[in-house]
Amino acid sequence: MSFKNPSTMKETQKIRRRPSIFLIAGILFLVLILAACLMAGVMLMPTIKQMDAEIQQKFNVKRWSLPAVVYARPLELFPGLAFTPEMLEQELQLAGYRLEEKVTAPGGYNRKGNVFHIVTRDFTYPSGLEKSTQINLSFAGNRVQELTDAESHAPLSLIRIDPARIGSFHPRENEDRIILTRSDLPDLLVKTLLAVEDQGFYTHGGISPVAILRAIAIDIRTRDAVQGGSTLTQQLVKNYFLTNERTLKRKISEAIMALLLERHYSKDEILTTYANEIFLGQDGNRAIHGFGLASQFYFRRNIQDLAPEQIAVLVGLVKGPSYFDPRRNPERCLKRRKVVLDVMLAQGLIKQEEYDRAIASPLIQSGPVVGGVDRFPAFIDLVRRQLRQEYHDEDLTSSGLQIMTTLDPQVQLQVERQLEAGISALEKAHKHKNIQGAVVITNRENGEIQAIAGGRIPMEAGFNRALDAKRPMGSLIKAAVYLTALTNGYSLTSPLQDSPVVLTEASGRIWKPKNFDRREHGQVPLYQALAHSYNLATVNLGLGVGLDKVIQTAGLLGLPGTFPPYPSFLLGAASPSPLEVAQMFQTLASGGFYVPQRAINSVMAADRTVIKRYGLSVEQRFSPQAVFLLNSALQYVVREGTARALSSYLPASLAIAGKTGSSEDLRDSWFAGFTGDRLAVVWLGRDDNKPAGMTGATGAMVIWGRIMQGLNPEPLELSEPPGIVWENSPDGRRLPFIPTEAPPHPPAQTPATIQTPATIPDAFQTSERQFQ
Repeated sequence: MSFKNPSTMKETQKIRRRPSIFLIAGILFLVLILAACLMAGVMLMPTIKQMDAEIQQKFNVKRWSLPAVVYARPLELFPGLAFTPEMLEQELQLAGYRLEEKVTAPGGYNRKGNVFHIVTRDFTYPSGLEKSTQINLSFAGNRVQELTDAESHAPLSLIRIDPARIGSFHPRENEDRIILTRSDLPDLLVKTLLAVEDQGFYTHGGISPVAILRAIAIDIRTRDAVQGGSTLTQQLVKNYFLTNERTLKRKISEAIMALLLERHYSKDEILTTYANEIFLGQDGNRAIHGFGLASQFYFRRNIQDLAPEQIAVLVGLVKGPSYFDPRRNPERCLKRRKVVLDVMLAQGLIKQEEYDRAIASPLIQSGPVVGGVDRFPAFIDLVRRQLRQEYHDEDLTSSGLQIMTTLDPQVQLQVERQLEAGISALEKAHKHKNIQGAVVITNRENGEIQAIAGGRIPMEAGFNRALDAKRPMGSLIKAAVYLTALTNGYSLTSPLQDSPVVLTEASGRIWKPKNFDRREHGQVPLYQALAHSYNLATVNLGLGVGLDKVIQTAGLLGLPGTFPPYPSFLLGAASPSPLEVAQMFQTLASGGFYVPQRAINSVMAADRTVIKRYGLSVEQRFSPQAVFLLNSALQYVVREGTARALSSYLPASLAIAGKTGSSEDLRDSWFAGFTGDRLAVVWLGRDDNKPAGMTGATGAMVIWGRIMQGLNPEPLELSEPPGIVWENSPDGRRLPFIPTEAPPHPPAQTPATIQTPATIPDAFQTSERQFQ
């Protein structure tokens, strides 16, 4: 015989009575809602008509503001390509591929040492759709050795990995989504969603009294909020038209609008809209909406490739995306996943063995998110500015444009690795602080911008110095001065006078520029004056050929703006941005052909039809012979001039052409140079314009060398145009000449001292300038 504690019996009775209490409360609540709806239907007919019009207007027009999506360039791999296994894995991670023990679906890869098995994803390029393919790839050393089709084992000459999504242009609410059609939704996802959220979806008319009662009963029995009382239609109305306020008025409006929505639209239309609209998480300031984007964000999978346990996670997130976030709250998410999996098993949606495997599966299999979405703010800023020349902001934030760009992730990541580390090392070495920097790297031949850094920490958004920092360019302008001379009768060996220049300002002050080393070098050949960046020789040369001609040359090279003909222009008083400097040197790197730099290859509509392709544009602006001579002289700058220390970072066999530059009091440090495949410009300085304490050679050139070290640059082989002859110079160098200017016929020389009273405004000069 057993006895029960009376207090325990009372507690047991209380527990047994709770279901009836909740059921009664639920029934009363339901009756209240129905009565309210009935009263509203009679009393608020004008309001209902307004609601009806609002629903149809929003559903019949564009249902979402779709951000423009920005992609990097696709990765093309072929046997013999200089590439490493680490670079490939890094790029796969950036593109959202997932590392798996066994690759079973597109977007997965497996690596065993130097051998990769990859299943690419379907991707629609401007040239058309490329279907998913399985490939095997192996490396030998630092090159791709072999590519084969994983199914047929046939050798492949080229494969293309779909590009990383690197950014998007959002409307104000920062919503993002991948739009799905009804046929895109996996059957298991739909059935699981309805089993958990709305079992009577295909039978009710928008609201379901039975569902509300059943939800209350199930939640009480399981002691967990397994199933909601609102229908999917009500949830869609709340998310799409209403706020989250918990008031009777809002609940009544929700019910009425749900009935109206069901009256005008099919179940599949409502279900598909719900699947695209539902909020499922937050990625920084980007709201993740819809199952399509959530699948990519959490699992790096297309929605059609989700496993049952992953579907369970997504459906579970509907109840509370933040509370059940699998990365921030994994324990809660695991518990919620089990609840959904239990429903799936009980409803016969999965078998017992599938359930057991799903329960044992890790929550997130793809590791931390390292994707490129909004990781490259300076480059995305440039893309936006270039697009604004042809598109309205509304097009960029609501039309779902697909932007294919020129960004090379490998180049960009190398810039990120080296810029901050390099500046920190320079600050320590030169005992200066608060140094900032900017970098622009392009394809030498076609002007495609491969990487941009707007600050020393490239991933930080803010002031984009690559585009907006207008700083004195120092001796970089000498490329324009010497090109002007070479197109006006001078040769590389023409003797220049590196002697004092005295100019009088309007106020009577004297301007006497000096060389950086405070010495005068007398008569020097032109190529040596450029190599060693002699200021006095440059000023004498520029005044001799004419300031107006030098300014015209700078403009033709690509330096924007209008400049008054002040002698200070000859020593770099102009203040362009790093991007504008890159455009100027792009014309030199292209052999005298003006090639507009571009960050965009093509623009496609949301349905992947091509709107515009941005092809290569070329305009010959200078004699190829004169540019060949100048570029040969720029190689001497690196070989034995102010940039000779670059040999500490890169071998002389690369034959790099470049120019150092620094502004007054070493406020700005510049280096612009090009190899056989890339042009790069680096600027260093302080935002407050105080001295940075570095010349072009001791600052920017060091960063340039560190960056290029990791990019496996190709040697620069200047394309020799017809009409070039080679002669021995007086100092024994074998140099190129244009036949009509071959020695021994040097042009007339500029006088060493020029008096030009009342020609130089006071505000444009200081008493002394030193540039290198």
